[in-house]
Amino acid sequence: MSENIYGIHAVNSFLATAPERLIEVYVLKGREDKRLQPLLKELHQLGISVQFLNRQTLDNKANGEVHQGIIARVQPAKELNENDLERILSNNKDPLLLVLDGVTDPHNLGACLRTADAAGVCAVIVPKDKSAQLTSIARKVACGAAEVVPLIRVTNLARTLRDLQQSHNIWVVGTAGEATETLYQTKLIGPLALVMGAEGDGMRRLTREHCDQLISIPMAGSVSSLNVSVATGVCLFEIVRQRLS
Repeated sequence: MSENIYGIHAVNSFLATAPERLIEVYVLKGREDKRLQPLLKELHQLGISVQFLNRQTLDNKANGEVHQGIIARVQPAKELNENDLERILSNNKDPLLLVLDGVTDPHNLGACLRTADAAGVCAVIVPKDKSAQLTSIARKVACGAAEVVPLIRVTNLARTLRDLQQSHNIWVVGTAGEATETLYQTKLIGPLALVMGAEGDGMRRLTREHCDQLISIPMAGSVSSLNVSVATGVCLFEIVRQRLS
């Protein structure tokens, strides 16, 4: 069982964070740009097989994905679970967690992972059901963040939130368009879990009931909501601003 990742940035990030999972790399024959040469040199030093293929063969391997002239075949990562979350929390005195409830689009998952990495999130938590998989699309959008930000899949999200509150004293903040208190009126410091719901439907009822607090993003224009990855960025970096100040 293996999976593919696409593009120089994604392969570079994988090489930096999980080189032991690289199986082989396919490169477009004749491509010799400066960005590629250091990558090929490092692959050679690690003893990883590199095959140079013509455009049609490489396109066939990509199955419609945009590959930018390079594809890596890798061993899939071990899926993380509740036990891994406990380990992560034990190593973080002031954890910031991102919880995605019902986000099923791999583009959004990848974008959220990228933003989570930039904001210093120690883990992203998703339910096993009704949640996007970490596909090659998600990895490409994440620009390397998928290899460094732990993605925890939990069997029962409500139970996980309750455990975060009771066992780890983590404040759980959910986002909801109808919440009367806005992001900018809320104190968002200390151990925190930010819960983002799916576009349109928002958080599921049971998830909402397990939040300590609900907040909204003030919207001045004619649109009623933001894309979930954009909303995640807005919320996470307000948390970062408060933590830094």
